[in-house]
Amino acid sequence: MKKLVNLPDAVVDEMVEGYAAAFPQYVTISPDNHRALVRAVAPPPGKVGIVVGGGSGHEPAFMGVIGKGMADGVPVGNIFASPPPLPIVTVTKAVDAGAGVLYMYGNYAGDCMNFDMAAELADMEGIRVETVRVTDDVCSAPAAERDRRRGIAGGFLAFKAAGAAADLGYSLDEVVRIASKANDHIRTMGVALSPCYNPQTGRPSFMLGDDEMEIGLGIHGEPGVERGTVQPADETADALFDTIVADMPLAGRDRVAVLVNGLGSTTRMELLIMFRRIERRLRQIGVTIHRSYVGEFVTSLEMGGCSVTLMKLDDELAQMIDHPADTPMFVQV
Repeated sequence: MKKLVNLPDAVVDEMVEGYAAAFPQYVTISPDNHRALVRAVAPPPGKVGIVVGGGSGHEPAFMGVIGKGMADGVPVGNIFASPPPLPIVTVTKAVDAGAGVLYMYGNYAGDCMNFDMAAELADMEGIRVETVRVTDDVCSAPAAERDRRRGIAGGFLAFKAAGAAADLGYSLDEVVRIASKANDHIRTMGVALSPCYNPQTGRPSFMLGDDEMEIGLGIHGEPGVERGTVQPADETADALFDTIVADMPLAGRDRVAVLVNGLGSTTRMELLIMFRRIERRLRQIGVTIHRSYVGEFVTSLEMGGCSVTLMKLDDELAQMIDHPADTPMFVQV
C-alpha cells in the first residue's frame, strides 16, 4: 500500500480540513463539531434542508455535493463508517431554515441507527426531520425486499432530485415525495476488478486473483453474486444492464438518466467504453437517454471497477435531474 498520508488515524480530519480550505466559497466546518460540514452561505428562510452523509472513502460522495441545488450539509464519518449522531445533529441545526430537514443516506445498519438517533435528538430541539434511505443496489436483496437493499452510486441521482426540489422551494412533504419517487426509479449494479486498501489498516477490502472480477460487489467490499474470469467490457456491461432491466423493465419511448460511475482507480477511457455499450443496448430497445453522467461520483478509495445506474424518468423527475447545481465537485448548468 502506497498512499500520500501523514498519520493513518488522521486521514479523515486532515481531508476535511483540506476540503474546507480548498473550497471556502462553498463549505465551512461547523465550530461546534469538526466533522460537520455545511454550506458557506446559510440556506434562505423557508428552504427545506438537505442532509446527506455516510462514511469517508467514497469521495466525491458525500461532502463533494454541498452547494446550491444539492446538499446543504454533510456529517462526515470515518472510512467506510457512519458518522455518529452528534455531527449529524450539528449539521441539522445549522441547515434548518424553519421548513424541516430531509436526511438521505445509503441503507446500511450503522447509518440507519445513527441518523435515526440524530432525528430523535433534532426532534427534541423542535426540528422536524424526515428520512429517505437509498436502496438502489439490485444485487443486495430480491425485488420483493427492496427495503433491505444497499445504497450505492444511484444515491447521487436521488440526492440530485431531492436537492432540486428543495431549491425550488417545495415543502418538506413534497421533497420527501420526490426523493422517494426518485429512489424507486433508480437501479444500480457494480463490478469490481481490484480491492482498495484502508489507510488505517493497510489491508485490502477483499481478495481477487489477477484474472478475476466480481459482479455485484458492494462499495465497502461486500460480497457480490458472481466471481469469474475478467470479461471484455461489452460482456461486462451486458451483465450489469440485463440484471438492472430485469428488475426495472424498460420499453420503447421510456426515458432514462444514465450514470457510469468509477470506483476509484478506473480510467475515464474504460468508463466511456462501458457507457458506449449501455447506450447501444438502450437504443436497441428504443429507450432515450435524457442525461448522462460518466466519471467518479461514489468511489471506494482506489477500488478498481465501476457501476452502472439507470434512472427511469417521467416529466417531474426529468425536471429535477435537469435542475442546475453548483458544488465543489459537481456543477450542472
